[in-house]
Amino acid sequence: MVRLSGPSWLPRNGRSPQRLVVLLHGLGADGNDLIGLAPALARFLPDAAFHAPDAPFPCDFAPFGRQWFSLRAIDPAELAVAAWQGVERAAPFLHEYLDHLLARYRLPASCLGLVGFSQGTMMALHVAPRRDPGPAAVVGFSGALVAPERLAGELRSRPPVLLVHGDADEVVPLDYLFAAVHGLAAAGIPVQWLVRPGLGHAIDAVGLEAAGRFLRDLLVPASS
Repeated sequence: MVRLSGPSWLPRNGRSPQRLVVLLHGLGADGNDLIGLAPALARFLPDAAFHAPDAPFPCDFAPFGRQWFSLRAIDPAELAVAAWQGVERAAPFLHEYLDHLLARYRLPASCLGLVGFSQGTMMALHVAPRRDPGPAAVVGFSGALVAPERLAGELRSRPPVLLVHGDADEVVPLDYLFAAVHGLAAAGIPVQWLVRPGLGHAIDAVGLEAAGRFLRDLLVPASS
């Protein structure tokens, strides 16, 4: 299995990172799409390293970009099954990448946060509670929880989750937010959510600030 790679943003003071945030991009993008969030989040986490891996597979409906799993030419009735198979196939890549980074920086899971957008949120919500120990926090923008009915029987940790979603999202409708909230809560995972009025399939400044505060409050610096 090839290890994931992608752009990074390291603490400006040049010291060893005390916290780690991994940014997971959406379908058809790559790590460069989300590493741009690092400067804004670094206002709240100046001692953190930010890594934004490229998803393991080339996008199958465009000449550029990456994907965690394919959603091309899928009948709507088969979408749930395809998404489940997709996150399961991609999960080992992400688990290995997280293990590698934690070992590289000699950090415990209590220093780790995952941030996803769209398909990246699906990956974060799938992988995080199936890790032991799990990350300290998960932030999901404009995404969904895949196969919520499976979660309670497979979870190994309950990392707190913040979900942010625009009520004008034309790609992943707002209903997916409330379905994810219900599924996470049913499995005993603490979940908060924020609905952004008039926002489409995107991340705005208000949501990004909420994410920064959430991560700052839950990720424990290694030196503390």
